[in-house]
Amino acid sequence: MKGFGRREEPVEMCGGTTSSYDKKAPKRIKSGEMIFFSATSALGYGDAAPDGREPIAYVSAFAAPAAEGTFLYLSTGDSFRRRDGKSETWALVREDVFSSLVALVREHDLAKNNGYHSTTHGLPENFGGDVDIRYASGERISFSNNQTPVLSLRCGEAIADLFGKAMSGERIALPDAEELTAIEYEEKRDNGGFEIATLTLNPDGTATNEKRSRYDDPTVYESVNPVDADTVAAIKNNIADTALLAWPGLPENGYSFGRKRRMTFLFRDGRSISVTDDKIVPGSLSRGFFNVQLEMTTKH
Repeated sequence: MKGFGRREEPVEMCGGTTSSYDKKAPKRIKSGEMIFFSATSALGYGDAAPDGREPIAYVSAFAAPAAEGTFLYLSTGDSFRRRDGKSETWALVREDVFSSLVALVREHDLAKNNGYHSTTHGLPENFGGDVDIRYASGERISFSNNQTPVLSLRCGEAIADLFGKAMSGERIALPDAEELTAIEYEEKRDNGGFEIATLTLNPDGTATNEKRSRYDDPTVYESVNPVDADTVAAIKNNIADTALLAWPGLPENGYSFGRKRRMTFLFRDGRSISVTDDKIVPGSLSRGFFNVQLEMTTKH
């Protein structure tokens, strides 16, 4: 492809490297209107911050407009091994942080490596990182490397500080999962098959799961099963932990795999929130939809 350079080294279990470079990727972004920010990187070691804080060694940050406000996610760690000393939090906030992120991207010249991607096979992702930043103009910054940090320590700490301050501001409250009365799940497949399930929550903490499904034959299968209180509690915890009720309005990933899935949460005060599984969300939160679906369509 014209303007697209590619270099490949032999792919082996360990050591083989595949890399690509898009020569057309802009090194200077004209737009000042950012609509999506995602950056994950191990960070180089350095001196403690002026306020005495120890430097972080890992950062993962995500910002996207939601149906209400802006959805933010931040994870940091004090080791290259991301599970060590890890802190993880998310928030739905009133503040539009994108103008501040535009300034941060320019200050740290994150577009300078735009278009370069490198994967050394046999290495875990922990050693490097990836950046994906999108603008209303269609411009995009995208680069990755699993062998070395893609952000400087100074840049990583600036990102963590920006997100931390934004999350400490006004938050948009989501309905409490304890106030749920029912969860409705619907899946439509291109071959005409479907799966419909309704989890009705009972006052004693248990629930009843009713399911109807059809695959690639005319037969419709139906079932009604009880769900114990521990499982219901686990579902509610999953909803809260994975920010599932904040997913509406987040950007779509563009993958359908021949099916459309929707889940609707019904609350005592009459509110309802519908969520689809085709959203771009941070990796550690992406299990949220599947975990509830699994309980409603497979286990019960």
